[in-house]
Amino acid sequence: MNVLADLLQYLFSGLTNGAIFALIALGFGIIYNATTIINFAQGEMVMLGALSAISFYHLKPSLPLAFVGGVATVIVVGLVFERLALRPVREPTPLTLIIITVGGAVLIKGLAMLYWGKEAYSLPSFSGEAPLYLGTATILPQNLWVLGLTALLVAVLEAFFRLTLVGKAMRACAYNARAARLVGIPPGRMVQLSFGLSAALGAAGGILIVPLTMGMYDMGTMLGLKGFSAAILGGLGSSLGGVLGGLLLGVAESLACGLISSGYRDAVAFFILLVVLFLRPQGLLGGRE
Repeated sequence: MNVLADLLQYLFSGLTNGAIFALIALGFGIIYNATTIINFAQGEMVMLGALSAISFYHLKPSLPLAFVGGVATVIVVGLVFERLALRPVREPTPLTLIIITVGGAVLIKGLAMLYWGKEAYSLPSFSGEAPLYLGTATILPQNLWVLGLTALLVAVLEAFFRLTLVGKAMRACAYNARAARLVGIPPGRMVQLSFGLSAALGAAGGILIVPLTMGMYDMGTMLGLKGFSAAILGGLGSSLGGVLGGLLLGVAESLACGLISSGYRDAVAFFILLVVLFLRPQGLLGGRE
């Protein structure tokens, strides 16, 4: 019974972390569909969302205001980053743009360290600290907030892409940018919008997870790499694949941490990444093309 109880606890813990990985993976997929590049500054958007929300909360102790303010701040950063760092590049190639995103990640992390310092900051739970019990597993209310809001964001994102004109225009640019331009869709604007959406998802993930952990200037690096691993696992560019990859990665990481050793926590994501790249590089739900 103790083994089953532990497995249930690991499962809920893994699903919570996996939901955050899924949001980050969706951000990678949105930008990849729009530009065919990997935005390695995505992890820093997670960090900025968490620390910006903490700053807003210190100005006025309102969690809804902190959430909205943190997401809005990071959206602006994402839009400015695309406009100033990527769009002016002449004759851009995917490799050049990827290197720029890596440099942007280093710059954003450095600026965050200068502004917030190296201290760790916290944000209160969204609805109390009293744990809930589901069978033999103990669940914090914040875990349910993470799972519930992640599901809501994924549903809203899917509805946006399938039911709105702007979402359909973004999908059209992802399928064929030249054909989209011929029917009057501006690909440049769609690319900028994709950076804004990606930044919003990353910021939301950072704000959701920071009550369970601590917000620091370097928290985004590892989260970004794990989100990238989740995107590759599910299939880069696939929304459903990103969600599936994030949840699977979170559960695998939690099981490895609990059943083997906590020292393998960060190694699991990269081991899975290597296995997927060797055996099925298109991911679980990605097409061969």
